[in-house]
Amino acid sequence: MMIRLSHRWVWMAALLAAALPGCRKTVVDAAGSNADTLRYNPDWTYASHGNSAPDYTTVLPQDAVNAIEIVMTGAQWTSVKANMKAITGIDFGMNTGGPPPAAGSTDPDYIDVTLRFRGRTWKNVGFRLKGNSTLRMAWQQGNYKLPFRLNFDEFEDKYPGTTNQHFHGFEEMSFSPGAKDPSLIREKATSDIFRMAGIPCARTAFYRVSIDFGAGLKYCGVYTGIELPDDNMIKSQFGEESGNIYKPELNLTAFNATLFDKKNNETAANFSDAQQLVSTLNSPLRTTNAAQWKAQLESILDVDHFLKYLAVNNAIVNWDSYGVMAHNFYLYNHSTRKFVWIPWDHNEAMAGSPGITGTTGGGGGLPPGRNALSLSMNEVTASWPLIRYIVDDPAWLQRYKDHLKAFRAGAFSEAALQAMFDRYHALISPYAIGANGEQPGYTYLTSAAAFTAELQNLKSHVTARRALLATYVP
Repeated sequence: MMIRLSHRWVWMAALLAAALPGCRKTVVDAAGSNADTLRYNPDWTYASHGNSAPDYTTVLPQDAVNAIEIVMTGAQWTSVKANMKAITGIDFGMNTGGPPPAAGSTDPDYIDVTLRFRGRTWKNVGFRLKGNSTLRMAWQQGNYKLPFRLNFDEFEDKYPGTTNQHFHGFEEMSFSPGAKDPSLIREKATSDIFRMAGIPCARTAFYRVSIDFGAGLKYCGVYTGIELPDDNMIKSQFGEESGNIYKPELNLTAFNATLFDKKNNETAANFSDAQQLVSTLNSPLRTTNAAQWKAQLESILDVDHFLKYLAVNNAIVNWDSYGVMAHNFYLYNHSTRKFVWIPWDHNEAMAGSPGITGTTGGGGGLPPGRNALSLSMNEVTASWPLIRYIVDDPAWLQRYKDHLKAFRAGAFSEAALQAMFDRYHALISPYAIGANGEQPGYTYLTSAAAFTAELQNLKSHVTARRALLATYVP
């Protein structure tokens, strides 16, 4: 029997569907946008908003500065401030004159914002503040140039129209504001240097960011946009992504699942590979049967790759990393190479001047207690076992020195890096200083002169580090 609906009921059903778009479960397939999605967001295309292949040229251009606008309501900004006060204990801009509040283990909450880019709109995008000392310093100072992260389908359960929403193939992006870096190019230049040296590292690009905190758009300055390793980076640079991806927050002396943040394969909740890595590293075999210990460690960790990373990291100077701080690295369990080290967060790299030998916790022209490692790493204690135990082995120490020499002869070219610094400085200068540059309250720059002078400081840093390398590994 066929049931016919009156025109009145058809009209009412259509009106209800239009009024409650969030009640519809939107599914977007690889063919493109369906009608439900287009009703939710007319700007939606599969290439721009769908789960398409990552468009690196558009999202992370190397010869241009992208511009994005982020819009939140005044009520949302109020909720961000309340959330941050609960985490830090202080209101936005409550400068106590002392150091920033201590970092905690709680990430700020996401809010849903509108994002605009190249004439298109992304709705209900997840936005949250991110970072440790950088975020807390900005919060204390009342600086609106805040570090943040975007997750484009964070709210897909609440807003089905954003199911599998991406940003030209990227699900997440991190945005670094260049805090503690008067050049504003360290984050990008350092990640480029790592990849030039053969160390997989997230790709980056410069962005001009404007944010409406509920009272109109404000230009928040030049940021570095960074891809997330667990989004596209690992698949792009390793050709696979099935292995476990971790972002630990510990020094690897003992395993702690709560500090071994798992970024994929979460439903399995299996940390056995990470547990094996830590237990093998700290095994008593190291002192009772060194050959067996080395063979076991090499069977689960790409040791030579870690030594190459260590050589690059120490050569350029990067104190905010393993050996000084128990964070800012990822581990990917590759199908054949096993665990591979991936560096992260470089806004404070290429600063300070630790020498060939060092003393625990001192010197180097860096913040107190934040001394970068010397080239020989003689000062590193067993509290950082992945460094101490590995470089205590003569053969592995020699490989580390070989990598230092190769880096100096190759990717650490003075001419090439100076040209890179010049190119990036010229690219962002119109948006950093001058009439269209950063403004007080939305910048970390103390002056235009400081921004300009830092370019030469970076060049001089490379010159000095190359000279020190030539002394240590002639």
